[in-house]
Amino acid sequence: QVQLVESGGGLVQAGGSLRLSCAFAASGRIFRPFGLGWCRQVPEKEREFVGAFRWGGVTSVYAGSVNGRFTSSRDNGKSTGYLQMNSLKPEDTAVYYCALPRSSGLGALTRTNDYDTWGQGTQVTVSP
Repeated sequence: QVQLVESGGGLVQAGGSLRLSCAFAASGRIFRPFGLGWCRQVPEKEREFVGAFRWGGVTSVYAGSVNGRFTSSRDNGKSTGYLQMNSLKPEDTAVYYCALPRSSGLGALTRTNDYDTWGQGTQVTVSP
């Protein structure tokens, strides 16, 4: 069983930056995910895709609303992925989740239904 633990959310003014972290651990075994994705959700709306990357490669993909402002990365040694969020806007306010996809296909990375392991979520609030 793989567990994801997120950290790094908080309150920031518009134009500011935050970095989210997502550490994963598989009990008793070495685990290499297909990739790592980030999604967000606001109350009464569906969870939406934000960004993702293939763990073993250089491919990354982002939602149009965050492209050029958010960047994902990883630290293999720490089994941790990161989401660097710059030039934050009030509309970025949401609970952010990291998740592991079922496969490494680009389609799977961008579909929230193709993720099967989720972190607990971390609140990001951007004030005007």
